[in-house]
Amino acid sequence: MRNIYLKTLKASAIAAIVGASSICTTAQQVDYSVVSVPEESGTDFMKVTKASDYVCMPQVVRQYDRIDWLSNRILGIARQGTAIAYLSYRNNATNIFIKDIARQGSSIQRTNRSNVIDFSFSPDGKYLCFSEARGDYNQVFRTDAENGYVCRQITTSDKDYSPIYSHDMKQIFFARLEARGVSVWAHNVDNNFLSSYTSGMNPCPLSGESALLLTRTNDSGQSEIWKVNYETGVEECIVSDPNHNFTSPTVSPDGQYILFVGDSRIPAGESDYLNTDLYVCRLDGTGFAQLTYHAADDLSPVWSADGRHIYFISQRGDAQGTANVWRMSFNY
Repeated sequence: MRNIYLKTLKASAIAAIVGASSICTTAQQVDYSVVSVPEESGTDFMKVTKASDYVCMPQVVRQYDRIDWLSNRILGIARQGTAIAYLSYRNNATNIFIKDIARQGSSIQRTNRSNVIDFSFSPDGKYLCFSEARGDYNQVFRTDAENGYVCRQITTSDKDYSPIYSHDMKQIFFARLEARGVSVWAHNVDNNFLSSYTSGMNPCPLSGESALLLTRTNDSGQSEIWKVNYETGVEECIVSDPNHNFTSPTVSPDGQYILFVGDSRIPAGESDYLNTDLYVCRLDGTGFAQLTYHAADDLSPVWSADGRHIYFISQRGDAQGTANVWRMSFNY
């Protein structure tokens, strides 16, 4: 079985994510068997999953001089850092599975749905919120992270995805695709009220302040990382480059660094090979650095519970280009 995942969420046009699609073929023959490249010297890489885990690979689309990728969260840290959660495609369905990091045994299925798109854990680790594609609709649900498959439906709109709890667990933020574009909404856990906050996607709440990191697309079609205070209305662009796209921001456990995905170019004869890699900067946008350089696509990064490692999905280290969850040391 080849790893598959959902139709891409474009970095510029922000298309809807619906249904499953096979991995697109690349324009260049990539040597996926290599675990790391010289530019990654000093970084330790460890494969967490295996081929029989059927880890979903976020689709990457290369067209002419442009690359787009799915930017949703499909990895998560479970059980206070002792396990990794991921999306797996098995028996014609996509669901959340949890794997103990130390034991490296079989994974435990945590949802019993048809087409889970993305997910995240509550700060206390007790709940999972996820979105599922159901026909022409994407809707947000919540379930117990450890016990049973009973789910509570949170939203009923056409295209809702990327749910994530606030740090105080009073709200569940999510992205909603509408005719005018994508915006960030919130579900109030106590009274079930829905509120619309600001334009953007990939919401990432910040601890200790009423603010979010999110992805926005500028007038030139490039994706940027923004910080938005949803109480004061103050907005600040944190990461932007006229020649690159950046998505999927996530903050380190100590609140000092932002980890995210961006495109890159690898020299390949007459034309460059477009790629996706992992990047980091400080919370104020300074100290920008590229972390990975492999020709395989590195996507969906999350921090370990102690902030010393990064987990991500990549085809690296497998001659067949099969996607797996990898762990790398954070040497910033």
